[in-house]
Parts: sequence; C-alpha cells; structure tokens
Amino acid sequence: MVNDAGFFFLSRLNRARLSLLQNCGRPEWQWRKKFAILQTRRYRYESQFRPSSPLPSFRMSFPVANPPEPDGSARSLELTVEPYQSGLRTDAFLVQQLRNYSLWKIQRLAHWGAITIRHQPVDLMKRLYPGDTIQVRLVEPPETVYEPEPFPLEIEYEDAWMLAVNKPPGVIAHPTGNMQSGTLCNYLQAHFDTQSGIPGLLKPGIVHRLDRETSGVMLIAKTHRAHRNFVDAFEHSRVSKTYVALLEGDVAKEEGTIDLPIGQATVDSKVLMSARGDAKNPKPAKTHWRVLKRLGSHTLVAAKPVTGRNHQIRVHFATIGHPLAGDEFYDRDGQFKAATRDSLEEGRRMTDTRCARTGLTRHALHASTIQTAHPITGVWMTIQAGLPADMLAAVLRIEAAGPSDGISRK
Repeated sequence: MVNDAGFFFLSRLNRARLSLLQNCGRPEWQWRKKFAILQTRRYRYESQFRPSSPLPSFRMSFPVANPPEPDGSARSLELTVEPYQSGLRTDAFLVQQLRNYSLWKIQRLAHWGAITIRHQPVDLMKRLYPGDTIQVRLVEPPETVYEPEPFPLEIEYEDAWMLAVNKPPGVIAHPTGNMQSGTLCNYLQAHFDTQSGIPGLLKPGIVHRLDRETSGVMLIAKTHRAHRNFVDAFEHSRVSKTYVALLEGDVAKEEGTIDLPIGQATVDSKVLMSARGDAKNPKPAKTHWRVLKRLGSHTLVAAKPVTGRNHQIRVHFATIGHPLAGDEFYDRDGQFKAATRDSLEEGRRMTDTRCARTGLTRHALHASTIQTAHPITGVWMTIQAGLPADMLAAVLRIEAAGPSDGISRK
C-alpha cells in the first residue's frame, strides 16, 4: 500500500521472498537487486486493476505555503553539475550542494519557482548531466545546524574548497549531549557565515577528528566534492599524519616502531582502549616514532601512526612504559591508572599530581603535520601547526627543573 508521502509497506508475499533471498547465500547486492525487481513487478501488476493508484513517485507531501514577500534581500546562486554528479536527480543534487537545506525546503523553493534550469521551472525528478546549470533564489533562509559562535580560529590554509585549522586543546569537534556550544563546528559556522554573507549557507564538513584534549591540524571540507574526496583519501590511507608527544621518562632508543594490536577494555563502566593481552576484539596497530629532544625526566618525540585506532598513540607509548605527560587514563605498562586504584577519580588525582610538575592540564599530544593531496586539484600538500603554548611552557618548565624533579626515569 502507498501512503500519503509516497512510501509503501512490503506485502506479505514480498516479505517472505526477501527473507528467502537474504538467507540463500547470495551477495547482498544480488538479493537487493532481485528484491527491487520483484517490488516493481508487483506495482505494475496492481496498477492494471487500480488505475487510480499510479506507481509511487516518492515526492514528499507538504502543506502549500505562500512564498515570502520579496524584500530584495534574497541571494541568488548558480550551481553547475560536475562530471562525477552525472545522472543525479535534481533534488539529490540540490541536497548535496545546499547542505543546510532539507529536501522539504528545496521542494518548497521549487514550488515557488525559486529554482530554475535555463530560466525555466525545474522538475526535481529530472536527471542532470555535466555542464547543466541550476539557478537558485534563496527566498527562504537555510536551517542552521550549528549555532554560529565567533572565535579567533588559527587557520593554517584556506581556499574555495577546503581549509585547515589548528584546533586548540579542550575543544570537541561536534556538538554532543549537553555540550551544544563551544565546539569546532560552532566556530567554523561563524567563519563560514562571515565569508558567504548568508547565515547557514555553508556547513562545516569535518572529515576526521581529534580527541578533545588533543590539539593540532584538522582538515575541513567546504563543498560536497571536497568532502567526498577527503573521506575517500582517509578510507584508503592516502593521508599521513605526524604528532608531537611529551612522554614521561627517558626513552632508551632514538627511534623505533610499536606494533601492538589494540582492543577494548572496560574500567568503571567506561570503555577504554588497551594493547594488553586481555583486550577484547584487538585490531592491528602500528606507530613509528623518533626522539626530538631529551629532557631528562621526559622525552619529546614525533609519532607517526600507520593505522588509525582510537587513542593509538596514547595506548602504545603507555604500553612500552612511557605514557604521555598529563594522560589521566593510561599508565605505565599499558595499565589504566584506575586498574591498581579504587576508581578513575583516584587515577585522575594522581594525574593532577604529575601535571603540577609540568604545568599541563591535559595529555601532551599535538597533531603537528598532515600530508595529503588537495581534494580538487590533486596537488600534494603539507600543512603544519606549531606546538601550542601549554606544551612549549611544559618543555621549558621541565628543562628549568632539571633531573631532580622526582619523576622516575626508564
């Protein structure tokens, strides 16, 4: 049956067929294709007896509203279809390009005649081809997903398709839970709104993340194509990242590779990562490192993860006996700081004691360099971000304290 929005429920017969197809050992794409053919045949058969019920068009129904009164403030855009978007329906193309406009709003704009192709009213079901141009009058404001908050971002690189920022420590990437403000997305939304002059027109396209307390370079996509290419680059390991970490203790070698699988472990109902033998679902993980500076009680190193496991650098160095300075979770030999204590809170108190010697209020990890191809031009880029003030101050403080600061060496 077809409901008002154009969607349909599966018939009992086709539910049975789907169940059989799913369990007959075929690859997923084969049974999905076969099921789609069966559904189409069913609707064609039923339409012979119910001519008043045509095949579903999948157009969303919405209450028709009058267009807003023109006040001269509506901005116009001209969008061009790229070769990789060939064959897309007009509505799908517009959802990609106008990332803060819902399909419902796009349909309203089309109904009001605010979307045209060659100055003719657009059919949102029409397939597009490379070189097609669509004119859009933004007579209705976009739906801003992130509340813009002005913030002095440290931008390392920016062009029409992407930008790279030096994320400060203590800032999360996306709004989550009770933290809906003070995130990188809020800051980027304010930056994009200032550039475009249309609040909410551009949406920050974050393609990778850093831990809240980790500082350093992050790549942001401005367009759908840039976001798509960045995601592909990360999935196929065409991105190289280098971190700077301040370790506890004096590392014996000048360089090395840590090749230890990382899995999950639970402490006080909190899921953390572990490279110990009792970790659940371990996955391969490898980190190359080299010494940058020896500070007696601490060592400054450059770490280059080959894989991208959660907390990989923190877990690997803790496992070899040199946890990151200020790390509240991971202790020497890869044990959690709460594993030999009563709770995570006691582990945090112990961390505070160590941090008093370095002046740090977070784990000392900074994403200093990222290398990848430009998502549009393909030119190889190397983007760097200088060491943050708190880590520089920690290094100077350790040097001034000398070897007699009470921290054991290994």
